[in-house]
Amino acid sequence: MNKVFTNAEESVKDIPSGATLMLGGFGLCGIPENCIAALVAKKITGLTCISNNAGVDDFGIGLMLQQKQVKKMISSYVGENAEFERQLLSGELEVDLIPQGTLAERCRAGGAGIPAFYTPAGYGTEVANGKEVRIFDGKPHLLEFGLTADFAIVKAWKGDTLGNLVYKGTARNFNPMMATAGKITIAEVEILVPAGTLDPNEIHTPGIYVQRIFQGVNYEKRIERRTVRK
Repeated sequence: MNKVFTNAEESVKDIPSGATLMLGGFGLCGIPENCIAALVAKKITGLTCISNNAGVDDFGIGLMLQQKQVKKMISSYVGENAEFERQLLSGELEVDLIPQGTLAERCRAGGAGIPAFYTPAGYGTEVANGKEVRIFDGKPHLLEFGLTADFAIVKAWKGDTLGNLVYKGTARNFNPMMATAGKITIAEVEILVPAGTLDPNEIHTPGIYVQRIFQGVNYEKRIERRTVRK
């Protein structure tokens, strides 16, 4: 099976309107920049996006929000995106806000074939509304369901032609668990090497989870808020 694709456009060409997507990364770190740009150019709509954050107004998923491509966001941190706030308050965008650790575990559970689990996070808050509660060791826990997606789109530092992936630093947040939870997983990498090149001990995502891989270009790797000494 040849998993290597030429570019982002080829990799996402069959993603339809109305699809559910997982997009890896933490803030603007480790996001699939090339695939997001290709999705914006593709102009599909009605998307449900599962992502830790919603990008910023002019980068990341924020570009998709500007084009009104996203119907629903399932995410954790959205405080850097004014357009997201506007669409939420106007009722244009459906939003499911989830505690960050719970979101990560829901993605991991979905990828592991675990349909649901209990967690104490969110009990006593609006997060708990409508959810089943059980007591474990005297402490209330909420029932949360595993998440899966039609397409999981991830970004790695290095990958091989079999789809094995290595992440770097903060980019290891959300990408590895999301890579396991998509019916089709698309990986964009900075460096693509022949099979057998990577040290098996350093592989974070085994290639069995990845159906498509390509070497990305022109990564900006933006920083949401840059703080420097005066």
